[in-house]
Amino acid sequence: MDIDAFVGVHQPTWQRLEDLTRRAPRTGAEADELVELYQEVATHLSAIRSSSPEPQVVAYLSGLLARARVRAGGTRTPAWSGVADFFCRRFPAALYRTRRWWMTTMLASYAVAAVMVWWLLEHPQVEQSLLDPAQVRQLVENDFEGYYSESAAGSFSAQVWTNNAWVAALCIALGVLGAPVLWVLLQNLLNLAVVASLMIRYDRTALFFGLITPHGLLELTAVFVAAGTGLRLFWSWVVPGDRTRGQSLAAEGRSAGGVALGLVVVLLVSGVIEGFVTPSGLPTWARVGIGVVAEVLFLAYVWVLGRRAVRAGHTGDVDDSLLEDRVATAG
Repeated sequence: MDIDAFVGVHQPTWQRLEDLTRRAPRTGAEADELVELYQEVATHLSAIRSSSPEPQVVAYLSGLLARARVRAGGTRTPAWSGVADFFCRRFPAALYRTRRWWMTTMLASYAVAAVMVWWLLEHPQVEQSLLDPAQVRQLVENDFEGYYSESAAGSFSAQVWTNNAWVAALCIALGVLGAPVLWVLLQNLLNLAVVASLMIRYDRTALFFGLITPHGLLELTAVFVAAGTGLRLFWSWVVPGDRTRGQSLAAEGRSAGGVALGLVVVLLVSGVIEGFVTPSGLPTWARVGIGVVAEVLFLAYVWVLGRRAVRAGHTGDVDDSLLEDRVATAG
């Protein structure tokens, strides 16, 4: 092997790895590049050792690879700092980057729900085929309102949180298949539309919106975010762009995993509102106001922190622990 020629050919690659080791990767592309360069330079070092073990070059490459490993796995931040980084940068960045998907899902879902309610109001025979008059009367006069106060607030909040978190997780987990996400979303919208049409038909409109709005705004938004994230995950391998299908799906999968974790907290907030605010003795305007404030704060969180994080180069698809494991495996 001509060591001088070898160095001349591969020195730009070594320099690029050197550049990446001076700072943490800021995007998923840089994280992938760091891993790929690590593997490539490790191959270079192996080739030099086996054919032309030039001491200075071996020492340089060994040190470079060691620094790359330290960059990937030796600079983990404390647990609380990692939590703060997730909620201040990674999670809002992922939400902002995918905003067109879940905002479109949200607006389309509200439109579909409105059409469903209108159609059911225009066709009362459909409701009659689903429930008999006694069941309708029980739902309208007792069950809908009583649902929110039939259990202790704490246990009811936990039950609601668990159920909604399961629906959100299902939307994201099934996202790779596409159609199941739409089916889960449609089932939830249909249930909502049937109850809404019955309450409106029997002049309980104010009660319906007074009870569902405080927690429903944030809760439904979280479900729409999960559905939009799942659909984007599906689209990532259908239309991968410049990347391979596997690379595109892996990048979106990392982002979707972060969104799923963040939504657990969002749904916890909506569950607390549903358990403690919705059935409370507060006037309707106060309860609805709390729900509106919670929704506005969430959207402001996405647009302020998320946009700032994205502009700083953080896309929400980099998982430091995953990067560490990949580099360790590559070594």
